[in-house]
This record gives sequence, C-alpha cells and structure tokens, in this order.
Amino acid sequence: MNPVSERLKEQRDHGTSVFPCGLYEVFEDTVWSGAKHHWHDEMEIIYFMKGDYKVNVNMESYFINQECFFFINSGDLHSIEPLSKSIESAIVFNPCILSFEHYDMAQTRLIHPLVNREIQFPHMLESTHSAFARIKQEYLEIVNHFHQTGFFLAKDIQMVTENLASQLFIRASLLKILGTLSSFSLLAEPEKTDHYRVEIIKTSLAYIRSHYQEKLYIRDLAQQANMNEQYFCRFFKKALGKSPVSYINEYRIKQAIILLQTTDLPVMDICLDCGFHNLGNFLREFKKDTGFTPLQYRKHFFPKKS
Repeated sequence: MNPVSERLKEQRDHGTSVFPCGLYEVFEDTVWSGAKHHWHDEMEIIYFMKGDYKVNVNMESYFINQECFFFINSGDLHSIEPLSKSIESAIVFNPCILSFEHYDMAQTRLIHPLVNREIQFPHMLESTHSAFARIKQEYLEIVNHFHQTGFFLAKDIQMVTENLASQLFIRASLLKILGTLSSFSLLAEPEKTDHYRVEIIKTSLAYIRSHYQEKLYIRDLAQQANMNEQYFCRFFKKALGKSPVSYINEYRIKQAIILLQTTDLPVMDICLDCGFHNLGNFLREFKKDTGFTPLQYRKHFFPKKS
C-alpha cells in the first residue's frame, strides 16, 4: 500500500477493540451530509430504507432510490451523498470476527479468502433479489441486539455492545449473511481493472488532507499523480464527480464545521486554520456548502458554543 494513501484511511475505531463491530443509524430528522470519500479495512453493510442517494465506490457511481442493501468491501474507496431526507443504517465490522480457529471448509473457502480480499461481497442487492429477505432478517437481528444491549458512543456516532451473548448472536447473523451470499453465488473475486486509478485518487486525497491548511496548487496534485494539470483535472472530476478545487474547498469546510462544533475559536481563526486566506471567500464557500454563515451554524446546531 502506498504510504501516502495509507493516511487517507479513516482514522476511527469501529466497534470496540474486543469486538470490532459497530452500528451507525441515520433517521429523517438527523442532520447528515453523507460521508466523504474514505476507505477502511473493515467491511460495511448499508441498509438504505428510504430516500435517494448517490454512492460512489472506487470508480463507479450508483444512484439509489429504493430499499436495498449495499456492501462496501475492505479497502473500497467510497462516499455517500444523500439527495433527500434519509433513513439508513450501516454495520461496520472487521471480517476477522467471523474466523474460526479450526480450518474447516467454510474457513478455507469463504472466511479466509474474505479476510484476505481474495473474494468480496457484491456491491448492491436490490429488494427484488431472492436473497434479499433472508439478508434483511439477519441484518435486523443484528440491529435488534445492538439496541437491546448496546450503548452509544457520541464521539464516533456509533452504537457498540460489550454483551457476550449479543456478540455471539451478531457474529452468527453475519455468518448467515455470508452463507446466504455464498448460496446465491453472489461472492466473487475482486475486479482489478481500476486498481491503479483508485490508488492515484487515494494518493491525491491523502495529499489534500495532509496539506489542506496550506496553499494548495493543482500542479502539486498533478505531480503526485504523474500527470499534467489538464489531464489530472479531468481524471479527478471523472472519478469523484467534482473538480479538485471543489473537493479542497469542501474538505476545508468540513474541518471548519468540526472546529465550530468542538471549539470556541473565532470565525477568523477557523478560516485561517482551515486553509482559507480570505475571510470573504471562506464565508461564501461555507454558506454555499451548509446554507448558513459560520456563526449561524454554530448557534443553530451548537447553541452552547455561541
């Protein structure tokens, strides 16, 4: 793995160190702007219950407007953009929790290859598929166990459980989901045709995240990718659906929102800390992204910080 793109990996613990499996939920009244491009070693099962979404996985885009399951495999570069009010949830887990010490056929042919990224889940499973009802039943069983015995980690916006019985039931349901996907021949070897291009994007995004507080030039990003500036801009926009400048501004605004949530810093300090060297430009980009000025945002969503 490229050491630069490694820094793009999401720096978050999913679940606990003992049981790396967590539940994330979004409801219609949840303030949620989606998930920006990132990746993690864990696997993710997303249940889209209601709403319209654009999901980007590696170099592909999916538009979702009906109930379905979506699977994010380990190492997938992905993002989610809600296009309407959303009801969705996600279970993020390390596939190692499925492993057995005894190497039977399931371990050698399914679990070991899954952990080692030799096979992967399908990306999308629509409600019309014959496997959908069985997977939904097991998924809702997992959610139920989190609700019964889990607790909420506000810092990570996830629910975890330390209850031994619940952990066993959750593992059993994940194994049943794996078994269902296998029985319907929905597991496959990863496609490697876009691997090189995905790694270029990971490296570019990692560079932005490492240098967003500084002046960033397209030529620097293009140089990282070994491309000329014009070709790099076309390549970047085709992959992410936005220009490098738009992505940089959106990422800086995201960091500004974090500072508004967690600190009492003045708006001018936040502007400079997030790489904007012009207050007017910062205010314009912030309102375009959120619909609020920074002070309005802080007062509306975090009144104690006002």
